[in-house]
Amino acid sequence: MQLHVGCAMWTHKSWAGQVTPKSADAQEKLRFYAGWCNAVEGNTTFYATPSRTTVESWARQTNENFRFVVKLPRTITHDGRLSGVDAELRSFMDVVEPLGPRIQALWIQLPGTFGPTDVLNLEQFLRRLPREHRYAVEVRHPRFFSDPAEAQRLEQIFTATGTEWVPFDTTAFFAKPPTSDAEREAWERKPRLPRRSDGLTERPIVRYLGRDAQAETIEGWQFWVEKTAAWLREGRSPTFFVHTPDNTTAPALARRFHDEVRTLVPGLAPLPSPEPVEPATLF
Repeated sequence: MQLHVGCAMWTHKSWAGQVTPKSADAQEKLRFYAGWCNAVEGNTTFYATPSRTTVESWARQTNENFRFVVKLPRTITHDGRLSGVDAELRSFMDVVEPLGPRIQALWIQLPGTFGPTDVLNLEQFLRRLPREHRYAVEVRHPRFFSDPAEAQRLEQIFTATGTEWVPFDTTAFFAKPPTSDAEREAWERKPRLPRRSDGLTERPIVRYLGRDAQAETIEGWQFWVEKTAAWLREGRSPTFFVHTPDNTTAPALARRFHDEVRTLVPGLAPLPSPEPVEPATLF
């Protein structure tokens, strides 16, 4: 029984001096972040495949219990739309190999235009994937959420291939109009879809978008505290990612979420305490 929590990234300018030392270089920031959270979304791989040397550095900076949910490159999911991408996929698999069991799942985030007419292509892609990894798919086409028959069809394919369906829960964020520049930007960019909460595998993955106000973020995730506790009692090992529009307090919020679940599941081990990032002072 284990709960992994984390953020959309492991470095953010507002975290300097709190999560990471102000003097930390690029090769150290993940190590300090991993003292706060035990998982991270691998969003950077969507935009560009890193070098194998870079991925080896990620493995060195994290312990064996840390987990990455690594996004497949956009050349595979968006440009190629899962067709004719075998060479790109093999190259990507080779690059991320050093992470080994730290990979919680390889994350296939599909564009909003990828709809029911593309499902056969998705099924064929999932069935071709190497079995040494777990896979998780995020869909954004509205019909997968509004049409029960299409949702059931997708679930059947995921169940047959051992694939998780990743929800991105933005319901708390869209509950009221934005009040900051960061919220206004997120209002225009983030998907507005119904909440989906069924976990299909032993390792459910949830992405949650709160508000810049911490109290509103915490209030909005209470559904997920209960759901995550239930999954843990069933013997599952969920992963929960906290997003806020500005992400300033996301690492602390991720730890807060873990603590709230732990009050319902006392057998869940606490997260380790983060190491200090700045020298202690007398005042």
